[in-house]
Amino acid sequence: MNYILEAKELCKIYSTGKNNSQEILKKVDIAITQGEFISVMGPSGSGKSTLLYNVSGMDAASSGTVVFDGAEITALREKDLAAIRLTRMGFVFQQFNLLKNLSIFDNIILSAYMAKKESREEINARAWALMERTGIKDLADSDITQVSGGQLQRAAICRALISNPPIVFGDEPTGALNSKASREIMDIFAEINALGTTVMLVTHDVKVASRSERVLYMTDGVIAAEKHLGKFNKETSNEKSREEELSDWLMNQGF
Repeated sequence: MNYILEAKELCKIYSTGKNNSQEILKKVDIAITQGEFISVMGPSGSGKSTLLYNVSGMDAASSGTVVFDGAEITALREKDLAAIRLTRMGFVFQQFNLLKNLSIFDNIILSAYMAKKESREEINARAWALMERTGIKDLADSDITQVSGGQLQRAAICRALISNPPIVFGDEPTGALNSKASREIMDIFAEINALGTTVMLVTHDVKVASRSERVLYMTDGVIAAEKHLGKFNKETSNEKSREEELSDWLMNQGF
């Protein structure tokens, strides 16, 4: 099987005070194939975001291994790991994390400029193409205080895709958006996934998760169950049916 991301016996333990600790991840195994769309769900405190942060190298696991695109990132120095995050991974969060002193366009291109893997002309051309695809080309020179939350999240997605990463991670990427903007953002995620980008999202929203190919359910630091929904196709998939199927399954898990 062609796994782009595989974690084995992943543990994360946080110190909570003198001689006290809390185990957030408990020997978690996860394998994601190239081009898959995964959502992680579960109650608050189940370890969803911790899992995403650990498999993406944003946080260091206490033990276990993570292999990304053939490289064991849990064995890398922070400098090398940072380079992989910069050039081979994209990140989209609930909070947009855009720099206030930069325009929309400059926020999108900054990380690719820092990576110095391509010419600025190539990076700029990709940024314009991404902004056109996501419908924010006319906002390139806008300040981030001048546009809506949905438009900011579109800019954040462009920023995540600017270096053509094979995988994009999202932590509640629609959590701060209204239903219309949320649906539009999920359309973009579905589109980039259809073009081959692997997507892993953490979400509490059934409507969001129903767009994914596979849903992992976490509780008490372990993956307790998973649900295969199949590839989403905007033209042919029955969204309501997928949502109902997923809702019924989640109820059976105690969600």
